Amino acid sequence: MLRSLVVTQKGEFEAMRRVLNTNVDGGVKVMYALTAIKGVGRRYANIVLKKADIDFSKRAGELSHDELERIVEIIQNPLQYKIPQWFLNRQKDRTSGKYWQLVSNAVDNSLREDLDRMKKVRVHRGLRHDWNLRVRGQHTKTTGRGGRTVGVTKKK
Repeated sequence: MLRSLVVTQKGEFEAMRRVLNTNVDGGVKVMYALTAIKGVGRRYANIVLKKADIDFSKRAGELSHDELERIVEIIQNPLQYKIPQWFLNRQKDRTSGKYWQLVSNAVDNSLREDLDRMKKVRVHRGLRHDWNLRVRGQHTKTTGRGGRTVGVTKKK
């Protein structure tokens, strides 16, 4: 079932919004539009909208500037808005021991730092990353050869 988007006043709807260094589609419902931000999934977007007291049926392009600021504030400081620690994506950070919700560029930076630390310490997992091999215990005898083929050649 397709519904058309009804805009009551001119200038109220924006087709593309910029939120936390990410382009968010304005025609999608808010909860699903927020998932375009790296580090924000459907469940986290859901709880953020509940804490911000924003209607789920709204489209991302219909949000006012104040509502967007409220959403960004809650995404960046979830513990101040009583979002539980177990809900966050960076629990008990190695360097600070704190609980964080990493979004956009911070996700990439922390992943790169973790991999560099593992490579530097020469942990088995870090070495596997360094060698571009499977890390999580998968079988590698026949799969994941990446273009190199080994096998029986056909007789002519």
